[in-house]
Amino acid sequence: MRQMGDKTVVTNRRARREYFTEETYEAGLVLTGSEIKSVRAGRANLQDSYVTIRDGEAWLLNSHIAPYKQASDQNYVPKRERKLLLHRRQIDRLAGQVQAKGYTIIPLRLYLKNKRAKVEIALAKGKKLYDKRDDLAKRQAQRDIERALRRRRDEVVR
Repeated sequence: MRQMGDKTVVTNRRARREYFTEETYEAGLVLTGSEIKSVRAGRANLQDSYVTIRDGEAWLLNSHIAPYKQASDQNYVPKRERKLLLHRRQIDRLAGQVQAKGYTIIPLRLYLKNKRAKVEIALAKGKKLYDKRDDLAKRQAQRDIERALRRRRDEVVR
């Protein structure tokens, strides 16, 4: 779902390895002035972060946005809770899925869209160890196929 005006700041590579993603949503992110400057500088981290829903609002927890060096001494806490901006129906749907079916909500990437910070979040279910091994085996098999095809093409060209 990447569009032309999007600039990915940080991706959560671990999320794709650890979870099966079902649905993805785009959420706005409430930041202070120096936080958005730090995000634009690429000084953010989504590893080990997750989304929770409290009192009808979505919150991004455990995400790290490094303090902006040029800001005043009244800086912010790097791992504070940050509010996510979603439609009411989306929040209700996510809350229902998390409670009923044992899903979790994880951030996949943080990006800038029209100069605003957005987070792509996903409704996800954790992978078991054998699922991770299966994915690894599939990737390795695909790599071997591509290598063999490349070698074959090189032999035909010569």
